Amino acid sequence: MGDDPAETLRPATPAEAGDVRAMHAATRAAWDEAAERYEGWLAGAIELIRSGGTNLFGVEVELIGDLHGRCRRAIHLQCAGGRDTLSLWNLGAEEVVGVDFSPRMLELAARLTAATGAPARWVLSDVLDTPHELDGTADLVYTGRGSLMWLQDLDAWAAGIARLLSPTGRFVLFEGHPIEWLFDANEDGHWVATDYDYFAGPEASKGWAPEYIDRLSIPEAEQSWKFARAWTLGEVITALLGASLRLERVTEHPIDWWGGHSDVRPEERGRVPLSFSVVGRRQE
Repeated sequence: MGDDPAETLRPATPAEAGDVRAMHAATRAAWDEAAERYEGWLAGAIELIRSGGTNLFGVEVELIGDLHGRCRRAIHLQCAGGRDTLSLWNLGAEEVVGVDFSPRMLELAARLTAATGAPARWVLSDVLDTPHELDGTADLVYTGRGSLMWLQDLDAWAAGIARLLSPTGRFVLFEGHPIEWLFDANEDGHWVATDYDYFAGPEASKGWAPEYIDRLSIPEAEQSWKFARAWTLGEVITALLGASLRLERVTEHPIDWWGGHSDVRPEERGRVPLSFSVVGRRQE
């Protein structure tokens, strides 16, 4: 963050918190700005996908499984620059569809497709508004790795997942655990409690953590406000159940998905859940 945290991090005002679409629009502008960092990663992404590799974590590959002959279409919600999306193609999906609200991110995804020849389609849309022509077509809906925090309506998100899934399709989520914000490392690398409020709701911020996006060419004070929130685990599960999804597996993991806790001692890493996963299906 900047020199004065009060100028770059604050709770959302009541008016802001009551306008989901406005918060998403602001966050979209921030992600358009952050696309410059993904631009620097494009060459590596092309090499990775061309080589048949994956940008997914091992636990994600295990949850998703071998898609050869089992997945005609995989839909990746909040796909950003497309590395994870095309990783699903390398796992065996016949076609992949990436959905994101950032035009600049999807421009990079299109360049990645052109360089790799992947059978990919990129849809510019808020994930709350995925086109109805995709309804019931996904043998896999995948999302995660820092996606939920940018959403301000989990019920609409979950309803969209249920709408996209084919009758036999699966939903796979691997995401940061909301409790990770309650802990940090002290100077000796031991876990200590932070003053974060688990039930705080949406926050507005400028700037990006070095482990996540890092500094941009735009001065931090001039960057767009973005809105994030740490949805509780209960809120996530309740939203999915409310969308009539049948959950087959909910697992908590000590995996540091974004490298934000690299200063924690190795022997302490297994003590705190830093991520979680959900596997489910549409309930008929």
